[in-house]
Amino acid sequence: MPFYEKGNVRICYEDTGGAGFPLLIIPGGGLNSTISYFTGTAPFNAIAEFKSEYRCITADLRNANGGQSTGPLEADRPWDSYTDDHLGLMDHLGIDKFMVMGFCIGGPFIWNLLKRAPNRIVAAVPAQPSGSRPEMRDLFYNNNIQRWGPALCARKPDFTLPMVDAFLKSMYRNNPDFVFTVTRDFVRGCQTPVLVLPDDTPEHPYAIAMESVMLAPKSEVSLFPWKAPQERVPLAVRQIRSFLRAHRPVTAV
Repeated sequence: MPFYEKGNVRICYEDTGGAGFPLLIIPGGGLNSTISYFTGTAPFNAIAEFKSEYRCITADLRNANGGQSTGPLEADRPWDSYTDDHLGLMDHLGIDKFMVMGFCIGGPFIWNLLKRAPNRIVAAVPAQPSGSRPEMRDLFYNNNIQRWGPALCARKPDFTLPMVDAFLKSMYRNNPDFVFTVTRDFVRGCQTPVLVLPDDTPEHPYAIAMESVMLAPKSEVSLFPWKAPQERVPLAVRQIRSFLRAHRPVTAV
């Protein structure tokens, strides 16, 4: 895998290099989001499905256990530090405008991309997006302080659990509402076409996904449930393909 480097950040990525319009695909898996997600626990392999029509780009998340991307823990701006990596990678590849699809934690990342670079994102597909449940506000903090932080500190001795604690508190406790990265008012004013594929698990609350659909003025939503039975997945993929084609710039191949 090639690497994109900027300062003390090193991001492992995959670029199919096709002639099609660029499609950034963000793997699921929370803070352990890696490229291997697509050949492992993903509902479908998005790279395999779309690489014949789009230039698919994906990457290991910074400091994901099991991945090769590394960088500092920026406790004062956790979400933005990851968005820096996504936008920096696209800049590195010479890509201005692109589409984005993201699974799980990719949902909050997509909304942050739409906030940070609204003129660059042509269309977006949050699939089984993460969100905050009012009755489980500490779910993501607890999961990551137990499952992500200790393994990260074990393999990177320059990181400590107090550093991880500060990072996760900033990420998931300072603004523990909705989709973590943007407000409802932002979604209400977002003019980018968005196709949401809801899920209904503790980490992927159906109510929050549907609230974003109702708020966003150019939103669409998939059938639900779309992951089970397995026979429904091709229908969801077909809808994603139609959505991307409908919003792809006319000059694209």
